[in-house]
Amino acid sequence: MANGWSFAPTCLARHTYLRLNCGKRRSRFMRFFILCRSREKVRLTEVQISVSMNTSSMILFLAILLVAPAARANVAVPDVIGNAMVLQRDQAVPIWGTADPGETVVVKFASQTRNTKAGSDGKWQVTLSSMPASATPGTMTISGNNTITLGDVLVGEVWIVSGQSNMQFTLAESADGEAAIAAANDTAIRLFNINRKVAFQHESGPLALWQPVSPSSVRGFSAAGYYFAAQLRDALHIPIGMINSSYGGTQAEAWTPVEYLLASPDLRPCVDRTKIWDEERPRVKAEYEQRMQDWREAAEKAKAEGARAPSEPRVPDALRESRIAASLYDRMIAPLIPYAIRGVVWYQGESNEGRAQQYEVLLPTLIKAWRERWGEGNFPFGIVQLPNYRDVLPEPSDEPWSYLREAQRRTALTTPNSGLIVTIDIGEAHDIHPKDKLNLGKRMARWALVTAYHYKMTASGPVFRNAKLRGSKLVVTFDDVGKGLRIRNGGKLEEFAVAGADHQWHWASAKSEGRNRVAVWSDAVPRPVAVRYAFNSNPRNPNLTDDAGLPAAPFRSDSWPGPTDGKR
Repeated sequence: MANGWSFAPTCLARHTYLRLNCGKRRSRFMRFFILCRSREKVRLTEVQISVSMNTSSMILFLAILLVAPAARANVAVPDVIGNAMVLQRDQAVPIWGTADPGETVVVKFASQTRNTKAGSDGKWQVTLSSMPASATPGTMTISGNNTITLGDVLVGEVWIVSGQSNMQFTLAESADGEAAIAAANDTAIRLFNINRKVAFQHESGPLALWQPVSPSSVRGFSAAGYYFAAQLRDALHIPIGMINSSYGGTQAEAWTPVEYLLASPDLRPCVDRTKIWDEERPRVKAEYEQRMQDWREAAEKAKAEGARAPSEPRVPDALRESRIAASLYDRMIAPLIPYAIRGVVWYQGESNEGRAQQYEVLLPTLIKAWRERWGEGNFPFGIVQLPNYRDVLPEPSDEPWSYLREAQRRTALTTPNSGLIVTIDIGEAHDIHPKDKLNLGKRMARWALVTAYHYKMTASGPVFRNAKLRGSKLVVTFDDVGKGLRIRNGGKLEEFAVAGADHQWHWASAKSEGRNRVAVWSDAVPRPVAVRYAFNSNPRNPNLTDDAGLPAAPFRSDSWPGPTDGKR
């Protein structure tokens, strides 16, 4: 480091940006990309400072950095532990926070009392024994040198919904949203709507506040998350806590702890890309500002001429802080841990479309990381598969969107206690944000009721098991068909395609055989070796369902190279 300075703080946020003012110097970013020492080994410690400082300024900064933890308040708890919260029923419930080092902390709730002392780092944690569901409001007290009193606390089921814009998509924006808002009055549903900030945007405001359902609290909440909560409430008849941690336009690597990205050769480029962006940012920023100026001038000219304005330039990834590896995990997920939850439903993937092959490694890594960090074992993890989108094409095609869906399907197939929530029939061709979130919420709840609460019904519709050659036909077997496969609205099965050894795809005829099989063939392919179903980005009529009308998941039986292979 310049001036010969070096230091090793015991623990800093793994991905933190600080903005400093040094005298009359302009504010600049200081980047710390630090992975702390683990018990097993030192994974990585890298400190990169890209700000010009004189020696005295550096000394002052380091002094503030190293002594700041000592200025901690008395007893404090994270925002997720607050008034009107819902605690998870039937499992241990951690309560944690900070206090002066060595301070005795006493937590009381529902006839339970727990005592502990804050460690030398000021952190403390106790664990309440499992409790049955209760809609009777309780009071929790957390005492040390000061006392925190939290009221209106319920016990029930707690879920997290997370992802990008389609999970962020608010109830007010959704189809029939205003009617749902007006009818929102079940105060046994509690919402925790996390503010969308990345790890290095420090602010004084809270992460979020727990709020009982009301027209005002649901308006800006995730539509899918609210409908999911309402469906669970109707089925379980106990309090529901729904935590929404979603951010539009984000990639899965931003939601993944950086250590897990670095541990995978397939995912390390996600971190390396951030370093490249740091170097390119001044040039990219200047170019983007010029494009914006050109666009504003063109838009003004179009307005004056009564013509259609051009599309606004897309913000480059190098300038989108929410796309930086681990930035959203550190700010919007890590502060929730170890709050007791039942499970997670994840709706994301649009922004990773161009790296679908990598996503088949990235998504399981994210799931593994969250589960390990929470320490609750393999809690249920639902994956909303991308819907139908874009123009309907006349022939079978290889589109990245379809391969991203396939990565989601394979992740659900190979990751324990996870599942696929199929939406291939409720998307919109020309809107990446379909407005029908009610049916989405119902499907999310159905999957959860089967997976987490052992309801006896199909979770999400037919899923591909295998395909076997029989003469000139491929016989496809499906799992999760309920009482048997069905064809929506009658007629003939559509959207199947077959290919021979030449890898050329042709639309195929298809016919149900028995409860869970479909025979597929094409006169153009006498020796088929692979089959696909509904594999175009927007299949025209994916009409294979189970007996409950749930659509079969798109799939491919082949493992041939795709359009995103090798992209990192």
